[in-house]
Amino acid sequence: MANRPPARTDVNRSAVLAHLGAQGAASRADLARFLNVSPALMTQLVKDLIADGLVQELDVAPSGGGRPARLLGLVSSAGRAVGAKIAPDHIAFVEMEIDGSVRRSASEPYDARSSSYLADLVALFHDFVDRSDDSTLLGVGVGVSGSVNRRDIGLVESEEFDWHQAPIGATLRRELGLPVLIENNVNALAVAERLYGMGRQHDDFLVLTIGTGVGAGFVVDGSVLRGHSGGAGEIGHLPVQYTGGILGAAGLHPLETLIGEGALVQAARRQGIIPERTGMAGLLAAANAGDSKAASVFAAAGHLLGLALAGVVHVLDPEIVLVLGEGVAAWRHWSYGFEPALRSTLLPSRRGIEVAVESWQDDGWARGAAALVLSTPFDSDGVAGDQGRLVRERLVEQSAAAQD
Repeated sequence: MANRPPARTDVNRSAVLAHLGAQGAASRADLARFLNVSPALMTQLVKDLIADGLVQELDVAPSGGGRPARLLGLVSSAGRAVGAKIAPDHIAFVEMEIDGSVRRSASEPYDARSSSYLADLVALFHDFVDRSDDSTLLGVGVGVSGSVNRRDIGLVESEEFDWHQAPIGATLRRELGLPVLIENNVNALAVAERLYGMGRQHDDFLVLTIGTGVGAGFVVDGSVLRGHSGGAGEIGHLPVQYTGGILGAAGLHPLETLIGEGALVQAARRQGIIPERTGMAGLLAAANAGDSKAASVFAAAGHLLGLALAGVVHVLDPEIVLVLGEGVAAWRHWSYGFEPALRSTLLPSRRGIEVAVESWQDDGWARGAAALVLSTPFDSDGVAGDQGRLVRERLVEQSAAAQD
């Protein structure tokens, strides 16, 4: 390591990593212009980062004249993270490299409402983490359904799990001996989109998730909007005045009680569209096979979602809406109701907003959780707090060791 201040005190070094992590490969000249530093300083910063094993030279960029520029990118092997999504009945794990590639994954049964939920949680995390090479593991990220006071503290309020001020962060840090960051699972997906997905191209975007429930993550000026207690984005609890129909009785309902996966399955059973013991897979199969009644369940859900989302778009004015989650497998059926409801409700100036539906993988939630850790070298806002500082220290130490 060169003799200089550690990375946590060097804003310019962090800014270089942030830009490469969020925007992808760039030349020294591009970085200097974007970060408003001199070419000479950028040359020294890049030299140090390459020496530390954090940045590497890639291909030569095409040139319109003059000497072609050498592109720079992150070293994917510079660090790894474990990510986990806690669900009511299981925990999904991944081990992910700094460039977003997954090394391994697993899913284990878990009862979030058990009286031994903390002890069971620790045992499952130990089982997965202990199979990692600790020398290059930067930390552990955890996504949960509910509100999290701060990522670096990790007290969880979750109605779904019946957790009240559950000390998930402190417990896992003590037991694993690693930095641990906790966040609402949709906010974690927004972080992952900012680093690795379509969000790299936008400073203001909205992540919308459909599946078991309905959630949202807001990115404003490049940062996730968490709210006072970490609970921003709970659009599934928006009150909806439903006039009655295929989704249920007329009245005021929380949005996700009408259009969450369980609600759609129950609606289809009540209408005799699917047998009593058939679940979402059966409902989707029926819609895909041309059953108009099955398709109408999704279309009705899409209509309500479009109306609700229009209000959110008017409040936040995002550049783009990214749709994710298990429910996207049925999006072509949702869209028949969603698109007309959204576009007709928006102001004319906003009707052209792009809605991008991304493919979904089973480990998507856990990948988002891992991004909580892998984003900390790029965390210019200090959201990760003291745990982020520990992650950055491990990143520098591990990169130095790799150079020896």
